[in-house]
Amino acid sequence: MSGLISQLPVLPVITPLIAAPLTLLLPKGRVPWAWATIVSWLTFAASAALLHNVATNGVVSYHLGDWAPPLGIEYRIDLANALVLFLVSGIAAIVFPFAYESVRSETDNRQSSLFYGAMQICLAGMLGVTITGDAFNVFVFLEISSLSTYALVAMGARRDRRALTAAFNYLVMGTIGATFFVIGIGLLYQATGTLNMADLHLRLAGQDNRVIEAGFAFIVVGIGLKAAMFPMHLWLPNAYTYAPSVVTAFIAATATKVAVYVLVRFFYSIFSPDFAFMQATFAYVLLPLGVIGMFVASLVAVFQADVKRMLAYSSVAQIGYMLLGVSLGTKAGLAAALVHVFNHALIKGALFMSVACVVLRLGSHANEAFQGLGRRMPVTTGAFILSGLSLVGAPATVGFISKWYLLKATFEVGHWGVSFLIVASSLISLIYIGRIIEMMVLREPPESGPLSAPIKEAPMSMLIPMWVLVAANVYFGLQTDLTGGIASAAADALMTVGGAR
Repeated sequence: MSGLISQLPVLPVITPLIAAPLTLLLPKGRVPWAWATIVSWLTFAASAALLHNVATNGVVSYHLGDWAPPLGIEYRIDLANALVLFLVSGIAAIVFPFAYESVRSETDNRQSSLFYGAMQICLAGMLGVTITGDAFNVFVFLEISSLSTYALVAMGARRDRRALTAAFNYLVMGTIGATFFVIGIGLLYQATGTLNMADLHLRLAGQDNRVIEAGFAFIVVGIGLKAAMFPMHLWLPNAYTYAPSVVTAFIAATATKVAVYVLVRFFYSIFSPDFAFMQATFAYVLLPLGVIGMFVASLVAVFQADVKRMLAYSSVAQIGYMLLGVSLGTKAGLAAALVHVFNHALIKGALFMSVACVVLRLGSHANEAFQGLGRRMPVTTGAFILSGLSLVGAPATVGFISKWYLLKATFEVGHWGVSFLIVASSLISLIYIGRIIEMMVLREPPESGPLSAPIKEAPMSMLIPMWVLVAANVYFGLQTDLTGGIASAAADALMTVGGAR
């Protein structure tokens, strides 16, 4: 048992990574799904144990092959990435059991082994990005998760051929982002001769030259593309809209959050807010783009005729909130960003899972499919309403906690105008979410056409995981010790490492 505990830091990555190729050997149908579900639960258990270990005993450093850093590759786990590990693996542990009926209806059953294998590779890649302490390995794991995601999005072509175009656009933009990122890493290596994050931080201290500034700029643009930072978000709406619904639920709750975490990690664990170019980036790039993204994406969401596309633009707006928190350059702002990373994953996961239930029964995610849904699928309707209210920021939900932390952070630095803009943007989200709720509750179901056929509620195998996530939206909205407490402690540790106050 002690040997297993000593290997705990590597288990969240190698468990799905080893299980993925084994999935391809399994017979088509239910078996690959059951295997992937068990693997996701084991991965979540390892991540939860790792979070508890870090919260109890402090930072964990794991040396791959017993090669000590900076020569060897290090997995370094602190509260910040332990929280993200817990989040990503937890979302997987809920989405995987939810997936079977939805995947069977939206993809080719002959590809079931390939589908669940790709999902596990995607999960391993995102967990690897989160846990590694080596800058080049961030690039490697980003590409592992991205390549599998492109394939997963393309599998939506059975329902809509536009999924192929969406996957291709995603591939092109993702490749550009990865190229920018690896060029930035190369410039930092040229300037310092190391790739270990902790060693990079030490060697960059006191340096401020054009090579480092260029490397920083390439990294911000590259990860900005991966995170769908406005205006580099154009790949996201189509990818979310035409991917299989389970894929959308999974990547919407995890992929962009991991990218935001990478930005935070580079800002504070490698660079430092004391650098002049960091301060300029916060003031003249992240802050204005975050605010503009909040409004522009929210306004575009109002006019969408497709619920998945509406929620996709909403995700772009929510990324703006996270970047706004980071841009404040304070402990409170960073804590608010980390809290929203966690909370928004719960919100969007639940919303897209409810949409998946509608797609299963009606075969559509157009707005018209939601007319009168309260009478036809009341359990799914209730999940969408509660999750939608959480997105808006209703009290007793995680969305309210996110907005509260962010408002406190802006008040602390005297950004009263920005505080007003946060509230105003939330009111816009009330418009587009309220419009769908009004259609679900107050309108009659269609009287003719394919959407008028009698339907029944989604199966329990989908309803139970979905409502677990909905319940999490309420539980963590009332009990903030995990999210708020750990995020604040993580922000304090990151600010201390970064030399900020």
